[in-house]
Amino acid sequence: MPQFDPYWFASQLVWLGIIFVFLYLVMSRLVLPRIGEVLEERSERIADDLEKAEALKKDAEKVIAAYEAALQEARGEASAVLARAGQEVAELAARRQAEFARGLAEKTAAAEQRITKAKDDAKAQIRDISVAAAGDIVERLTGVSADESAIAGSVDSALEETR
Repeated sequence: MPQFDPYWFASQLVWLGIIFVFLYLVMSRLVLPRIGEVLEERSERIADDLEKAEALKKDAEKVIAAYEAALQEARGEASAVLARAGQEVAELAARRQAEFARGLAEKTAAAEQRITKAKDDAKAQIRDISVAAAGDIVERLTGVSADESAIAGSVDSALEETR
């Protein structure tokens, strides 16, 4: 192998130096500046993206805070609406109950009046029937017709005693 022959070492070292200088110049003048520019652009883009992300995060936090405030306000309004609705339902129930009680009291009073009238009518009919029956009984037993006013007085006193 000729590269390991010491005779060729000097020329190989010269060519190594020339190629090293050439590659160093090419790398330092052309490639490394472009790589530096790309890295700088990427660094700037990353910094811009981080700034945008931070701004978006702040905006999102503001939106979330506004949403939570709106949600809290809506809950408060819903509570107020429910309280008003409950109060209205309670008032409506109280009004209906009062109307029902008033109607029931009116119907009860009317029924009591009808019952009292029916009692009075029944008592009057019982008295009339008792007077007529007593008159018929006295007439059948004695054969003489009795005084109707005396029979009516006796029936009235007997009815007074049963009360």
